[in-house]
Amino acid sequence: MVISTRPSRGLSVPTIVIAAPSSGSGKTTITTGLIGALVAAGHRVAPFKVGPDYIDPGYHAVAAGRPGRNLDPNLVGEHRIGPLFAAGSAGADIAVVEGVMGLFDGRITDDDGTLGVGSTAHVASLIGAPVVLVVDAGGHSQSLAALLHGFVSYDPTVHVAGVILNRVGSDRHEAVLRQAADRAGLPVFGAVRRASALSVPSRHLGLVPAAERSAEALASVDAITRLVGAGIDVEAIVRLAATARGSDVALWSAADEMAEHRVDTRPVVAVAQGAAFTFGYAEHPELLTAAGADVVSFDPLHDRLPEHTSAVVIGGGFPEEHAVDLAANAGLRADLARHAAAGRPVHAECAGLLYLSSMLDGHEMVGAIEADGAFGPRLTLGYRDAVAVADSVLYRTGERVTGHEFHRSTVDFRTDRTPAWAWRAGETNCADGFVSGGIHASYLHVHPAGVPESIGRFVAAAGRAR
Repeated sequence: MVISTRPSRGLSVPTIVIAAPSSGSGKTTITTGLIGALVAAGHRVAPFKVGPDYIDPGYHAVAAGRPGRNLDPNLVGEHRIGPLFAAGSAGADIAVVEGVMGLFDGRITDDDGTLGVGSTAHVASLIGAPVVLVVDAGGHSQSLAALLHGFVSYDPTVHVAGVILNRVGSDRHEAVLRQAADRAGLPVFGAVRRASALSVPSRHLGLVPAAERSAEALASVDAITRLVGAGIDVEAIVRLAATARGSDVALWSAADEMAEHRVDTRPVVAVAQGAAFTFGYAEHPELLTAAGADVVSFDPLHDRLPEHTSAVVIGGGFPEEHAVDLAANAGLRADLARHAAAGRPVHAECAGLLYLSSMLDGHEMVGAIEADGAFGPRLTLGYRDAVAVADSVLYRTGERVTGHEFHRSTVDFRTDRTPAWAWRAGETNCADGFVSGGIHASYLHVHPAGVPESIGRFVAAAGRAR
């Protein structure tokens, strides 16, 4: 039996939610700068991101000095949001939550009754936190009052408490915008001017991950912190955060989740990291460790497979941006091919599926799956209610999950295969991924905290492979 040494209840921590009327308003910039400014003022900040985003939490982590975590009711269930938030806030004196898309934008379904599930407003209500809207002021003047009035009055259960004006053009522009906010009854917590130093490079799936940019990312976050910190009233934000009503909830614990699944053999689970594989949830290695694994990381661009590896995790990222270097590391490709051929466990998501394939954009990959991957122009994006097609090292046939797809690539399987997942998209039956031996590979990203039993099975399989 495993006894957690962490507190069993999570008490309220001052919390602020940074939202926006729409995507592209500058939430990530403002959130990252606010986190950095709070840290500079001596606060211990717990950073969060609403939704399945992997990239924004990387910038939050750089600014906060601790992992950025995701809050997504679609992936983990509404009942886990409070406990996960409480666990992620442990040891912090303030939490900053960046929203997703527009404030009320959530999962789109055919059922009007579920409109907005997983939206920023939904999560803000679940954790009892006030919301500050970041508005791109570039196209606004007096009409800002009407926009803000609409967001304040649309859902009275959501506490929209103020606004931050982003990309302000001049002193006169700022004065007009402040008057408009006053007419809408909202205080202005800051005004940030247009500045090229606030831009972060992007590519086909959003911002370039902080892990890929290393020193450059640190410099960008530092510049963002200085500029945003100078434009907002940090202490007023802290006072507002203290009004969060919060809740007394059971604290999520990886040890508790894995108490009935833990193995004693300490198998080595190697997790791919580095510039090509930057997508992952903070709870994943925590659950692997709690299940009894020794988690070690390796960089497929440079490293060989760690000694005594019993199982491998290869998550998402941008292998198409690093295909030449991935192909050049022939030693690791051979290691992984032997590992897979021996039937040892491999858990691959999205980028991992591409890397395990035979080729990616004409470059030789691992070859554990007879398939060809290619980058393309079409974005595949959205939640999927999927069912496991076959037994694997993670799932049992018929088990259901909600996952998320996010890619611009395709995989062409050379032979018949057993898919990992099936789902319906309208009138279309869809099949995704590959299951064979110890391999479970697919495009679908699944949050491990939503299906902790799958991690227990994976580590148990690793223990047997050891």
